[in-house]
Amino acid sequence: MRNGTAALITRPALLAELSIVLQWPKLDVIFLRSNSSRAQAMAQVHQLGEVVEPPPLARPVCRDPDDDAVLALALAAQADMVVSGDDDLLSLGNFEAIPILTPVQALGRVLAALNAWPQRRHN
Repeated sequence: MRNGTAALITRPALLAELSIVLQWPKLDVIFLRSNSSRAQAMAQVHQLGEVVEPPPLARPVCRDPDDDAVLALALAAQADMVVSGDDDLLSLGNFEAIPILTPVQALGRVLAALNAWPQRRHN
């Protein structure tokens, strides 16, 4: 979060992976409860996100090259955090001072920043 705003930065390969993940049957209940569709979810990501294709890392960091691509994206985007459920990424803890967090951890940080923001503004 910078100046009270959050940005979603992604890359084409991650969008392709998301379109596959959104088809998982275990997500049916989420879409039913939210009265939303998988297509609407993808459209929202495309609308809210900025798609970039960063250069690869100078040297491999993870055993999975796809994970290195996520780290390269974080560096190129000057990310404040990487949000992932991937155990290999999470095991790093951070990369180049960028924390790698679960969605729950990331939400906690965002909520804490939002709660502190009005206090900083008025001081």
